Amino acid sequence: MKPLRLAKPNLWVALLSMISFGFYSCSKKDITFSKNIAPIIYKNCTPCHSQNGGAPFTFLTYSDVAQRAKMIAFVTRTHYMPPWPADKNYTHFINEKTLNENEIQLIQDWFKNGKAPGDTTDLKPPVYNAKISVLGTPDLIIPVPPVQILNDNSDRFYIIKIPYQLKKPQYVKAVEFMAGQPNIVHHANGHLLLYDGHTNPFDGKRIIETNDPNFESEFDALKLLNANGNKPERVHSAFNYLPSSFGVKYPEGIGGFLLSVNGTFVANDIHYGPSRKQMMDSSKLYVYFANKKPERPTYEIMLGTNGIAPIVPPLQIQPNTISKHTTEITIYNDISILTINPHMHLIGTQFKAYALKPNGDTIRLISIPKWQFRWQYFYTFTNPIKIPKGSIIRVESEFDNTKNNPNNPFTPPRLIGERNDHGGASMRTTDEMLQFIITYMPYQKGDEKIELNKN
Repeated sequence: MKPLRLAKPNLWVALLSMISFGFYSCSKKDITFSKNIAPIIYKNCTPCHSQNGGAPFTFLTYSDVAQRAKMIAFVTRTHYMPPWPADKNYTHFINEKTLNENEIQLIQDWFKNGKAPGDTTDLKPPVYNAKISVLGTPDLIIPVPPVQILNDNSDRFYIIKIPYQLKKPQYVKAVEFMAGQPNIVHHANGHLLLYDGHTNPFDGKRIIETNDPNFESEFDALKLLNANGNKPERVHSAFNYLPSSFGVKYPEGIGGFLLSVNGTFVANDIHYGPSRKQMMDSSKLYVYFANKKPERPTYEIMLGTNGIAPIVPPLQIQPNTISKHTTEITIYNDISILTINPHMHLIGTQFKAYALKPNGDTIRLISIPKWQFRWQYFYTFTNPIKIPKGSIIRVESEFDNTKNNPNNPFTPPRLIGERNDHGGASMRTTDEMLQFIITYMPYQKGDEKIELNKN
């Protein structure tokens, strides 16, 4: 028998390439929306691209996605979308919206090969609605006094009193601000004031417009004091809101507080962004009751603007300069960090936070190498992060106040700082801030094993 003669090397390679290409092409053509693409879109895109969401169009059906497939392929290939500013190679958080290379390639191949729908008969998109909480049905809904939004394309800030009354005191595990106009409400931060039994929380004004959000300066106008004239007990940061951020409930027993029978939430700082259309905002507070007193109360540390740690050097960015700024504190007891919130405005470009242990080791918290003002989140770790006593929590940031920064609000560039005309910290978008908010609880052995995404 004659030995088998192989084709010439170059022909053999070509044959193998053709066979491989044939199989690969076939696998590409098998990619369908219902089987391969919908799971990616529904998990990472639909939460914002949904009814009343922060995005300008929806991704609910095959038609929604197919008509924008070219754009989707581009923004995923260039990593512009989905918006997740935090560096996933630095630290991880729950509810991350990032695509791996295989998912990105699936989208590219699906688009290039005809956007096959597959069997969409039983395809059910998840229900996302900026006016429907991802935390479930609330136990109590408290209406926020409505605000008339003008069509003058200007930023506006309000202090809003949001009173309530209960039949009996009630423990609460979460409060979520539900924006009536998600595309216009830029942020909202609120405290809770707990009154004695003789105070009527519904007395006084409900809404005050201000350029210097500070509800303590409006105690009299809003009638925020107890009937005896004393300041009521206060729960700081009872709720916070940013566009595209979703509410988080910690596992049962962690966080929360007691609602007294009489009380009021105060939106100490609610910011409405510029609008070209006149409309009414009717936001709400969704309150979720707890079955028992929280075993692990949470606390808050704020560094930088309005916080307990100064910014070095002071946040006054000269025109035509790129400057670096830091803020840091020393931790004097073991703590477990649950959630963090980095915050800057338009000319911020980089943000990094970490802890330096007494032995010199580094604990990574967050790195945002390309800051995006539009995409700001409250980041919750998958497990609590232990910070030993004696550690230094440090924030490093960079700001670009040059004409080369496309986000610079001024042409030509001019001095931008964190202080407003009244000498206080400014919330205006065109001013600047450097802030790092930490939600934590005193450390207990085993905290590192708690899964924060299990409620």
